[in-house]
Amino acid sequence: MLNYKLIVVKFNEEQQKEFERLVSHYPADKAKSALLPVLHLAQNSFGGWLSTDTMNYVASLLNIEPIEVYEVATFYSMYNTKPVGKYMFEVCQTGPCMLRGSDDIIAYIKEKLNIGVNETTPDGLFTLKTVECLGACGYAPMMQLGKHYREHLTKERVDAIIEECRAKVN
Repeated sequence: MLNYKLIVVKFNEEQQKEFERLVSHYPADKAKSALLPVLHLAQNSFGGWLSTDTMNYVASLLNIEPIEVYEVATFYSMYNTKPVGKYMFEVCQTGPCMLRGSDDIIAYIKEKLNIGVNETTPDGLFTLKTVECLGACGYAPMMQLGKHYREHLTKERVDAIIEECRAKVN
């Protein structure tokens, strides 16, 4: 006999109220228009990433097909479709940052944390992602860490950021 684990994903009362508020900004027959903010809500509510169960739940709430949710969640880099670390280094890799050394910064982070792009350290602390333009070209190379930009990156600055993150955990 196979043992299946039923995973139940459901917003709590506060999250459900926020979902309803988000959907209320759109005509009743256009609930799909709320997909982007609802995915943000779901990602923030369920561990920082969107599991298949979570995406299916969002589809059921918006009365759309699950594939419509998967397409959006996998298209945008702001959505995570697998677990991520407590600290996500989202390094800009577009032209201006590249010209100022973002490739070297990405390579250094990979070496320093012993992970590749889209990988998480074994301790679950750090995930490295590359992203398209974050709109701070004058401060290149740069990355986003949570809600904050870290700019004019050097190997020394990356070391300090890593130590700062580790100190917050200890």
